[in-house]
Amino acid sequence: MSTNPHPAWKAPWFFWTLLAVSCWGVWAVLSKLLGDALSAELSQALSTLGALPVMGALLLSKRLKQHPGRRNRGLAWALGAGVLTCLGNTAYYGMLRSGAKAATVVPLTAMYPLVTLLLAVGLLGERLNRVQQAGILLSLGAIYLFNVPDETGLVSSALTFALVPIGLWGLAGLLQKISTNEVTGELSALMFLAAFIPIGAYLVWQHPLPANGLSTRNWILILLVGFCFALGNFALLEAFARGGKASVIAPLAGLYPMVSVPIAVLALGEKVGTRELAGILLALLSVVALSLESPPSASKLPNH
Repeated sequence: MSTNPHPAWKAPWFFWTLLAVSCWGVWAVLSKLLGDALSAELSQALSTLGALPVMGALLLSKRLKQHPGRRNRGLAWALGAGVLTCLGNTAYYGMLRSGAKAATVVPLTAMYPLVTLLLAVGLLGERLNRVQQAGILLSLGAIYLFNVPDETGLVSSALTFALVPIGLWGLAGLLQKISTNEVTGELSALMFLAAFIPIGAYLVWQHPLPANGLSTRNWILILLVGFCFALGNFALLEAFARGGKASVIAPLAGLYPMVSVPIAVLALGEKVGTRELAGILLALLSVVALSLESPPSASKLPNH
């Protein structure tokens, strides 16, 4: 039997991962288009309204009552993942509002699957092959290139702030995978998204809308941000629920800069330098390398 890594796109869950990548790529750029119209807190809170259609569709699913394991535990993991993701999103929106370029910030925060991967290896016992180990080194190289525009220092303020959403999203990814071991992807997604409702209400209470309200354009943008985010997370949880490993799906989901970066450059007119382009290339190569999984060993194959 061959032991060479094989491409993950042959797995049945690959379609759902592609859907997550597409949704999050659009979500990242829509967040930038909002500009300074809303604070980070209000962006997080109001985008929850855009998730309501996805939640409504999930409520109609016939699979909500199905669960392969301990239902309450699975719901708790999904709820925890939702809270962590909500906090990570707030930090991410804050980075964009600070003036950071979307074409740089998006690939940088896309390194969060590295956190999920390391946690999955350490806590869930998932294994990495040599190609995936090389992917870790590539991701570290990408972080260096994104955050050292000159030789005056190794860590920039952008990296310091980016570590917050990277860590929160990375841990949330692990909890999402654990949740789908106990309940279906639909039920996990519904509970995950439900966590945003009370947090969103609290944020609106603490940070009221501007006195002059929001324009129709900004309302449309914030609703689309929430919709793309919610649909992407549902797709991710479906991929987890259909047998995909967290250490494989999480890096694949990190490919969303392949969608968002070209949009940011072409549609928003943003420019990136040689160092940033090299960082983007390394980031994309890293998630591709991390997605190449080894075939199952003979001892794990079913007997015939």
